[in-house]
Amino acid sequence: MNAAQEVAAHKRARKAGVASFIGTTIEWYDFYAYGIAAALVFGKVFFPADLDPGTATLLSFLTLWAGFIARPIGGIIFGHLGDKIGRKTTLVITLVMMGVATTCIGLLPSYLQIGVWAPISLVVLRVIQGIAVGGEWGGAILIASENAPKGKGIMYAAFAQQGSPAGNLLATLVFFGLSALPVSDFMLWGWRIPFLLSAALVIVGMVIRLKLEESDDMQRLMKQKKTVKLPILEVLRNHWQIVLLGAGVLPIIHVTYFKSTFALSWATKELGYAQSTFLSVIIASLVVQFIAQPFGALLVSKIDMRKAVALMVIPELILMPAMFFAVETKVYWIAVVGMCLATIPHSMFYGAVGGILARAFPTKVRYSGLSISYQLCSLLVGGATPVLAQGLLNSTGSIVGVAIASGLYALVSLVCMLLLLKRIGHTASELSTAEQADADELANDSLNPPDQSPSTGQSARAAQPKWVSPA
Repeated sequence: MNAAQEVAAHKRARKAGVASFIGTTIEWYDFYAYGIAAALVFGKVFFPADLDPGTATLLSFLTLWAGFIARPIGGIIFGHLGDKIGRKTTLVITLVMMGVATTCIGLLPSYLQIGVWAPISLVVLRVIQGIAVGGEWGGAILIASENAPKGKGIMYAAFAQQGSPAGNLLATLVFFGLSALPVSDFMLWGWRIPFLLSAALVIVGMVIRLKLEESDDMQRLMKQKKTVKLPILEVLRNHWQIVLLGAGVLPIIHVTYFKSTFALSWATKELGYAQSTFLSVIIASLVVQFIAQPFGALLVSKIDMRKAVALMVIPELILMPAMFFAVETKVYWIAVVGMCLATIPHSMFYGAVGGILARAFPTKVRYSGLSISYQLCSLLVGGATPVLAQGLLNSTGSIVGVAIASGLYALVSLVCMLLLLKRIGHTASELSTAEQADADELANDSLNPPDQSPSTGQSARAAQPKWVSPA
């Protein structure tokens, strides 16, 4: 590669990274806005007024879970499309789906107006949101990491990961601003504004995403017509162990629903915090997350990944449970410090995990493998988190069970990540097992072009990537 080509490649990588960040920010803004509204509003607006407040909140969190249940569907559909027709097209589709669903939530009539159709319609729109974000995450990670300069995939994947705290922060700031409204106005129409803003954000995201380019690896697969016919079957047949480990790696990233969605409801309804006060606590933690998160990608890129992961996750075993007791003091500055400290470990982990998981699958099934791993965990853990926490609180009247559960999330993630790194490699500067298989296949294609037969003594089966078991 000459100097001009190298400059062009770095320019394309930066463009992909920035576009990935902006697109995921918009998608996560929509997704997190729902979580905030579920904690503050939906139990009162979309369910009967005579329900017990705790029951109404639990039902509201169940609608939140519906989006997580739908996310694997999005992962399967858009993982398939992304591995067949490219990452760019799928990312445009998911952005439009998310924007339309979110805008419609902002226009949805209340239970008083249309009765039981209100919660039914809410669940349907939440499912559409879930399908959209289920296809979004894997594609955004890959459009950034696959266009990255050699050895920089984890760092560039962190661009896409930054969209999560940015979207969450944006949604929380909008709700924080609206909290200045009288309660009656906020409940009547104010809460709808964040959802209606999505229409404008999607237009911005579309303009940016339509200018994206596919990575060289994906272009090569499509040009050579070497995409897999049914990527999900290939993943489940040959890479199922990596999928399960990948899903097991991710519970720690879902503690955000302990400290935002659940904690917001608990603090404002049980502990007596003003809505604006606790939203400001969450905002402080999101600023910390946005700043700290990229350092996770940097850390795993510089030292042995196993050591880096241990340094990030082990403090979470103490800090996340301690956060709940800090909030329970009802002392504002203690709550802020507790939540900010608990945020640092899992945010750094989140900054690195996308790039690490992208290294775990070969190019031809990478979108499907990455998406299925992530959305499997979301199905079992993500949406269940506020439901679990609220259920524990309702049944025991104590925050202790919730605190213990949050620490267990970190423990499961640590164990599974160490097992995954043992299988795929633990040095960022070296090719992972899957990346080496891709390199071997490319080298073999160079020696044996598609219109020629493999050299004598080399069977077609032997030409398969080395780490994939024969079908």
